[in-house]
Amino acid sequence: MALLPRSARDFGSAQYWERFFQQRGPRAFEWYGGYLELCAALHKYVRPRDKVLVVGCGNSELSEQMYDVGYQDIVNVDISEVVINQMRERNAHRRPKMSYLRMDMLQMDFQDAQFQLVLDKGTLDAILVDEEEATLERVDRMFAEISRVLQVGGRYLCISLAQAHVVKKAVGYFSQEGWMVRVHQVSGSEDGAAKQQFVLPIFVYVMTKFKKIPGSVLQILEICTEEQDKPVRVESAEQLVEAVKERQLYALLRSQLNKNPSTSHVSLDLCDADAGKPRYTLHVVDSPSVKASRNNHFAIFIIPQGRETEWLFGTEAGRKQLAASAGFRRLITVALHRGQHYEGMEGIQAELSGKVMELAPPGLPSQQQVPFLSVGGDIGVRTIQHQDTSAMSGEYLIEDVKGDNMCYFRRLIFLSNRNVVQSEARLLSSAAPRGQKKRKKDKKKQASGSTEAPPTSACQTIDRSYLCCEHHKAMVAGLALLRNPELLPGAQLSVLVIGLGGGSLPLFIHDYFCQSRVEAVEIDPSMLEVATRWFGFSQGNRMKVHISDGLDYVAELAAAAAPARYDAVMFDVDSKDPTLGMSCPPPAFVETSFLQKVRTILAPEGVFVLNLVCRDSLLKDSVLASLKEVFPLLYARRIEGEVNEILFCQPHPEGKLAAPELLETARTLERTLRRPGRAWDSSYVLSDMLKAVEIV
Repeated sequence: MALLPRSARDFGSAQYWERFFQQRGPRAFEWYGGYLELCAALHKYVRPRDKVLVVGCGNSELSEQMYDVGYQDIVNVDISEVVINQMRERNAHRRPKMSYLRMDMLQMDFQDAQFQLVLDKGTLDAILVDEEEATLERVDRMFAEISRVLQVGGRYLCISLAQAHVVKKAVGYFSQEGWMVRVHQVSGSEDGAAKQQFVLPIFVYVMTKFKKIPGSVLQILEICTEEQDKPVRVESAEQLVEAVKERQLYALLRSQLNKNPSTSHVSLDLCDADAGKPRYTLHVVDSPSVKASRNNHFAIFIIPQGRETEWLFGTEAGRKQLAASAGFRRLITVALHRGQHYEGMEGIQAELSGKVMELAPPGLPSQQQVPFLSVGGDIGVRTIQHQDTSAMSGEYLIEDVKGDNMCYFRRLIFLSNRNVVQSEARLLSSAAPRGQKKRKKDKKKQASGSTEAPPTSACQTIDRSYLCCEHHKAMVAGLALLRNPELLPGAQLSVLVIGLGGGSLPLFIHDYFCQSRVEAVEIDPSMLEVATRWFGFSQGNRMKVHISDGLDYVAELAAAAAPARYDAVMFDVDSKDPTLGMSCPPPAFVETSFLQKVRTILAPEGVFVLNLVCRDSLLKDSVLASLKEVFPLLYARRIEGEVNEILFCQPHPEGKLAAPELLETARTLERTLRRPGRAWDSSYVLSDMLKAVEIV
């Protein structure tokens, strides 16, 4: 401890280093590893014939080891006379061509352009300990001297821990001088002691001197990580600093996970090295309560494509349940991203094996085989059928995915919120991708997800009897709050749905309530085209779509001399503003003044059904208060495993149904809807949808 300075600023003091080397003696002191850790980067950027200057050499063995493998034209300088004398004595006979000079690198005695390479191992980090004016001035003098003694085309290699202010200063200075700047991450050591000493990764700044062109603003900035053979170009110094920071945070995460079980939610993206786009999303789930045995320390679970949004895989609670049921103390779930190609389970295992082992738990036995698990042993199927851009909703895509029990589903995804399924419909079995039939010769094709697409133009491919979304099932069940459930399916109901999406909700009401008249309001004309082309939606005498802002449409109806009265008004409309704590509906739809207009167009015994998705508890309380002010009778149905909550609102409190009466009403309605000759999804039980309803 006596060797440490009183303050970081002492690292820049000649007196400190004199005392340091006097007390330490001839034992080598290595900053940031030795030749074995650094040789891959050094061989990449240093040629054997280069004339090399090592600044701040100390008593490191790096120059000696480089000399012994063929780099013999090396000059070493240091501000400490003690260490220079030690190194001269140590190398006089064994390495006669290598020289050691006492010299202040802020004012060196060398001629201009004397060297092809300047090597710095930790010296810049020792000097640039803060961003005070005096410190930055010293660094500028150091950089100016390095620039002076380097030839055009020469390189300054600076080995560093890459603190943000150091990267910012070095990159900013040399890029402004017109040099090419690359930050190269040094590959991690396999030596356990070295790993413990250096939790953070080591970087080499590779500054290549170009002749400065007056007026030129061209900057060449690159980063090369330990996983990448080729450097990746970045646009700005800020992006370079951020890329380095990401690698450092990952190293800290690795260190933490290698030492202790995780007590919090840990996730990270692994990106495509070429395009830089996310390829895998990993979630680390620890289950300390699982009793340890030799074979249950660690496993990897590949989530089949298209199923990453399911509760079991897409929520923290679901993943914990998955890990507990799998019986492993640490389970890493891996989600596969759309727009990427995967070569089946074996290809994924080969690609991920090295990376996931970096996240291994403490106590993993050496040479332990880590199993890769999945559902049914394959990686699922995802086929992108269509991709386009809407002026209102941004980029979106239509994809077909294989779900559980060999069923196929079509989905609408907004890429601004790519982990949320906006609309979903089940495909009839005859419409499943033909390439997915169980034939041996197609087995590899199944695994890769590269399949022949199902028919794209036939609306009959959509199973209109099936509601995929749990919140849609609950919204339809809310119609049981209307009177005379036995007569309801054949009654001339009038229903207004705000928010079309893929059209599944209005289509189901239209088909099963055979005399109903359904109007849907959609602000985005692109969504009507999507629903018609891809989700089997069609308009007719009993189904109309109005392209309008729902706020304006309801306001116009309410302002009419004789307002239209609807038996049911349903809101299933999302917000385009991701900064709000409420993603459905937009806040304007639950303002008291607008809710009054909704009540105006609702029949006296009608029901207003609202899909509420709100993570802000205070905002949610405010919404409920506004609803209660306008609709005295308010029921709530929470959707298990989701944020959605379905609210059933009625204008008259005397219409309240007790729980047993409500369930019996739902059963009666369901029996009537399940009439002969009409397909019905056996898993859809209306009364189950209303079991958990609470009166607010």
